Amino acid sequence: MSRALIVIDVQESFRVRPLWADTLNPGVAEPVNRLVDLARAAGDLVVWVLHTEPGSGNPFDPATGHVRLFEELDEPRPGEPLLHKTSHNAFTTTNLQQILTTHGVGELRICGIRAEQCVETTTRVASDLGYDVTFVSDATTTDPLGRFSAADLLERTETVLRDRFARIATVAELAAEDGARAGEQAEVAASTA
Repeated sequence: MSRALIVIDVQESFRVRPLWADTLNPGVAEPVNRLVDLARAAGDLVVWVLHTEPGSGNPFDPATGHVRLFEELDEPRPGEPLLHKTSHNAFTTTNLQQILTTHGVGELRICGIRAEQCVETTTRVASDLGYDVTFVSDATTTDPLGRFSAADLLERTETVLRDRFARIATVAELAAEDGARAGEQAEVAASTA
């Protein structure tokens, strides 16, 4: 079974909004880049997703020029899809499921911006579609909402997803798992040589 990393909405549209000053992790690009490096090293598909609201005039309107990946993110490589969605989840208004099916993907790692909105919604839909999903908490961020702090929202999201829709993990945990898996594969290859 193949695996894919879905990077959701890590885009400049968020940084131009006043709420960005209160985001939980303004340096979210750094753990996202580490996660992308892990995915590429493992030969996983990396899929980049941007949220758009054409004609809205807000920062998610492509005409504003803000619907682009954070500058400090690694650039998508050839073969890494860059999708534009108009719904909260990354499946409904894109061909994401077709791409994953074509690549034989059954396992997803998901991260991005607005933990309780687009990242959670994509995680839930992916689970319902039968994918084995890992929600990567430290490569995900959000803003405060109403009386809830950003940290409260991330904790709530992890709580409602854990063991129902997804496994919750950090980039360091996934790096350790990938390292152990690579070591096991090397031992198997050496024993059969």
